[in-house]
Amino acid sequence: MEFSLDFNEEQIEKLESILEEQLIKLGVENVTLIDLSGNVIVTIDNGSSTKDVYSLAALAAGNYAAVSAMAKIIGEQEFSLLFHKGENESIHFSKITDDFLLITIFGKKVSLGFLRLKVAEVIKEIEELFK
Repeated sequence: MEFSLDFNEEQIEKLESILEEQLIKLGVENVTLIDLSGNVIVTIDNGSSTKDVYSLAALAAGNYAAVSAMAKIIGEQEFSLLFHKGENESIHFSKITDDFLLITIFGKKVSLGFLRLKVAEVIKEIEELFK
């Protein structure tokens, strides 16, 4: 599925609403939608985040590109989901179509399994929104 990279204000507001309702209220610290060049499309947080999401977005795009290259080396088309676990916080990356990544930062209070379920639901809503 291809998305237009030109978003209107209504689409951005709806996207922010989806992320707030489905992920931030779940206990996620920050969720950011980026394109695969590392540009931030939208970012929303729980009000206490101090993360540099612009640097994170650039690094996440590079990380995704590197992991995609590794996938091809071992014979996979891609790895559409990446997860890095930290002592206090973790980060979850999910590819949305060929153009976007959803980056979710969360702490110990959020279970990875439940987060993955909610992210899958969010991805379906985003795909519907931008058809």
